[in-house]
Amino acid sequence: MRFVLRKLGFYAVALWAALTLNFAIPRLMPGNPVDILLARLQQRGGQVTAETRTAYALLLGGDSDQPILEQYVQYLGNLLRGDLGVSVSYFPARVSDVILQSLPWTIVLVGLATVITAILGVLLGAFVGWKPGTWLDSLVPATTLMASMPYFWLALVLVYFLARNLGWFPMQGGFDVTLQPGWNADFIGSAIQHGFLPALTIVLASIGGWLLGMRNMMVSTLSEDYVLTAEAKGLSPTKILRSYAARNAVLPSVAGFAISLGFVVSGSVITEQVFSYPGIGSRLLMAVSNNDFALMQGMFLFITLSVLAANLVVDLLYGLIDPRTRARS
Repeated sequence: MRFVLRKLGFYAVALWAALTLNFAIPRLMPGNPVDILLARLQQRGGQVTAETRTAYALLLGGDSDQPILEQYVQYLGNLLRGDLGVSVSYFPARVSDVILQSLPWTIVLVGLATVITAILGVLLGAFVGWKPGTWLDSLVPATTLMASMPYFWLALVLVYFLARNLGWFPMQGGFDVTLQPGWNADFIGSAIQHGFLPALTIVLASIGGWLLGMRNMMVSTLSEDYVLTAEAKGLSPTKILRSYAARNAVLPSVAGFAISLGFVVSGSVITEQVFSYPGIGSRLLMAVSNNDFALMQGMFLFITLSVLAANLVVDLLYGLIDPRTRARS
């Protein structure tokens, strides 16, 4: 119980620090969201007065001319009420609505791609590490080569060959705009077809790290005494691989997988931008381009919560798996 309470206390402090940074970083950037909205209003022929500026400032959750401490207290109060403010980029939509509209796209795309990548990488790494020095080791340079490529370059290559030349998949978008979004076969099929290339980009660019990490852990595990003892007992190679070597070598990958799931919410900004995919990444880029403080803070909040939650789960699981971590805490 003391171990759990210590972890909860640590992550509570980490959450407070993250929320404070979430508040401070956007305000250190040049520009003012109220001025951006007023400039757009002027471009459309609207009249800008002092009353207009005050109204827009209140609509966005407070004027940036307020003392910074008052803004901070107001920011924390709004978070406790679940009020993330109004988005400048998608005005007059609320930040929570913008996030909830784009979040499912990123979770499905990046989440499934992460799960598939982790499973394939760990399985391939286990087999490659089980037989080091064989032809299977040739998989490692090939996958690490793809991992070293920039995301956008790999995405553009896939678009050029699979979408433009062969015409197998759409070049951009999350679904066919002529279809009505909903739980029907046509829309789901269109979403799967549009999401295949972005998902393939993430898998090809990420699988090398999982494979190499699992392969190296397998090579190290095979020299452990308990593996040699299992071989001396005459156990079958399959049982040694499954119950002794892979079971212990996969522990770091489990931690990495949990942390990767935490970063699913942030999405893959470059991949979504290349494919014009309607996920969190493209919304975040739009928020940064427009100095949309409220939307940036809302997205950073979701990303922070997901990463902290994933790390907390990993710490608690390690405490259950390895009692020595509880003794050292």
